[in-house]
Amino acid sequence: MKKKLWLIMSVLAFLIAGYSIVQYMVLDAQQAGFVQLKLMLSATLNSLWFIVLYIHIIFGLLALIIGPFTLSSKLRENNVRRHRIWGKLYCASILFGGSAGLYLAFHATGGWVSQWGFGLLSIGWLLTMLQALIKIKHRNLQAHQKWMLRNYALTFAAVTLRIWLPLFTILFGDEKFQYYYAVIAWLCWVPNLVVIEWYIRRKLRPILVNIH
Repeated sequence: MKKKLWLIMSVLAFLIAGYSIVQYMVLDAQQAGFVQLKLMLSATLNSLWFIVLYIHIIFGLLALIIGPFTLSSKLRENNVRRHRIWGKLYCASILFGGSAGLYLAFHATGGWVSQWGFGLLSIGWLLTMLQALIKIKHRNLQAHQKWMLRNYALTFAAVTLRIWLPLFTILFGDEKFQYYYAVIAWLCWVPNLVVIEWYIRRKLRPILVNIH
């Protein structure tokens, strides 16, 4: 069951990463549906906003892709050195992606509700990574794994956001985008944390006890 969940999570992460690369890297970012909706709502998007958006997308996608490989116990046990390299790249991606996300949160569509939602997501993204680093520095492997799972649950918001967004668009249309986007700003990450916390407390503890 654990392997199946890991596989599903990895496939979704790679699909969203591929979609985002095509939308923002291959095609023009200004033509992306998300950007077009912001412009329709009379948002002022200067060059700095686009630069920060690209930083957030590039490093966020790196974290999204690298994450499953750092979480795999089998891959970690087969090559600890490679695991550490992937881990450092993942941490760097969170640092840049999370910092950029915090800036973008202040300009989020949907008013203060969206701003707080995405702002707390970015802060949580950075803080859970910091906690994971502190735990591994003190050689507390069990706590490190738990915080890494919490962190990737927030990284996975990139996937859940793009699942909720088309569903809400189909249900309510583009004209109400700024209202339901404020809901999605919380819905894309809060349930992720709830689910992973349940997993950590109910399913993971017996496994972690046996790790040396």
